[in-house]
Amino acid sequence: MPDLLTPDLAAMAELLRRFGRDACRLEPLYVALCEVAAASERACALMAEAPAEQRKANLLLAALHERVLAGAAPELAAYYPSAGGMRAPDAELADALGACLSREWPALLQRLQHSATQTNEVARGAALWPALADVAALTGRRDLALLDFGCSAGLNLGLDQYALRYRTDDGLTHARGEPADGHRAEIEARWLGATPPPGRAWRIASRHGIDPAPLDPARAPDLRWLQACLWPHDATRRERLARAAAQCRDLPIAIAQASDCIAAIEPWLAGLPAGVQPVMLTSWVLYYLSAPELARLRATVDRLAVSHPLAWVCGDLPALSAPTLAPADLPPLPAMTAEDAASATLWALRWAGQTRVLGWSHPHGRWVAWGAPG
Repeated sequence: MPDLLTPDLAAMAELLRRFGRDACRLEPLYVALCEVAAASERACALMAEAPAEQRKANLLLAALHERVLAGAAPELAAYYPSAGGMRAPDAELADALGACLSREWPALLQRLQHSATQTNEVARGAALWPALADVAALTGRRDLALLDFGCSAGLNLGLDQYALRYRTDDGLTHARGEPADGHRAEIEARWLGATPPPGRAWRIASRHGIDPAPLDPARAPDLRWLQACLWPHDATRRERLARAAAQCRDLPIAIAQASDCIAAIEPWLAGLPAGVQPVMLTSWVLYYLSAPELARLRATVDRLAVSHPLAWVCGDLPALSAPTLAPADLPPLPAMTAEDAASATLWALRWAGQTRVLGWSHPHGRWVAWGAPG
């Protein structure tokens, strides 16, 4: 890294190096690309031109990936498996990045200034399935009206239509959702619950989503951005996303743009038919809210749970999904490395002013450790 970097650029370089070191160990291309970008004054300057809240290494990586998928960065494409590239990171990666930055600067800056990483990982349906079963058991209502808060493209709203399989340590496979047919999105997760995974104990009566900047999977640029937010090497996630997007185009999903998503919750409730159980879903969304917004969201949910029996299923880091619970009050995690434990998702249900811990999962649904609500 040049010694003459300004403090702002040096901070961007450190951010990139830290992200490559701590978050990209399963993606060698991104490990190398973060190092190369950190040593590039032009890449650091690009990040520094974004608003403070948008200066995120994963957002820059997604913006670069989007340009590759759009066919606008042929030099970089040679390194990206998602674009058919087979080349391992080498000494020429820096020149490839430089060429992309020079040619695509306006498009990249637009992304860093106005976009957010939106993975919309449908494999989280492996945790949502038992969570909705817990809601149905607790409320006594089988017909659920779902509101995906911060829904991105709303792909989690199609979870009952995907082919879901749980594998248990005794070698059994439990099929849920719809049968695999070569067209449905397929989710496979390791089931670590004390009892078998629940069957179809609920039905989705309505599917709504709200987001400050929702994506339409029927639009090629929007679908490309969703794909760009995935790791380039992960063909399984890429295929699952494409299939889920195709399926959701044919489902009665209503997605609305809302500059104030919290204020949009009550009008949604008011428009529901009688007899359905309203359920708000959040999955790795609370990170994007400020502390005052989080407090307002929680107060709004508790207030509306009195006038409408609103249930809130939340999957996030424990400090966000169950902020009132001490670590000692949480169920133990399955055996795993400290790095994996740090990103484990805690699923909780907020109902009638009480927080009930439901279980843990991998952030991308690869395993689920579940128990009945207490």
